[in-house]
Amino acid sequence: MSIDAFMSGYKRAWESSDEHLLAALFTTDGVYRNTPFAQQRGHEAIKAYWQRTKLQSDIRLDYEVLHREEHAGVAHWRTTYQVTSEELFRVWAASTGTPLVARKEGDPLPRLVLDGIAAARFAADGKCSELRLWWHSRTDE
Repeated sequence: MSIDAFMSGYKRAWESSDEHLLAALFTTDGVYRNTPFAQQRGHEAIKAYWQRTKLQSDIRLDYEVLHREEHAGVAHWRTTYQVTSEELFRVWAASTGTPLVARKEGDPLPRLVLDGIAAARFAADGKCSELRLWWHSRTDE
């Protein structure tokens, strides 16, 4: 698999919140590093992590491949989505060190923007053996 094919599949998996599609991009013992300090290893862990995308709606992911090699690549990605869960919003705010956006009861949850870099390595069978992500997020104002 190339970085181009991987990012195309990653886009489809995120925009459809499909954990099976995401896991299928990886080797059975593949590693998804969603931050430099956290990782999900193997299909079951990756699928469990991906459940959080089910608390998002109107998901849009764009990307640009920055570097290609035979078994690796780097891409810049940007995702926007509508938060649909107070719980997900609290998790996001805590993980970013961002105070909760001032909202009155009944106000809609914010739309979030994530901007990041993906560095992927691919095994001989073409599946992703390791994905490293670095990203930052903010509300879409």
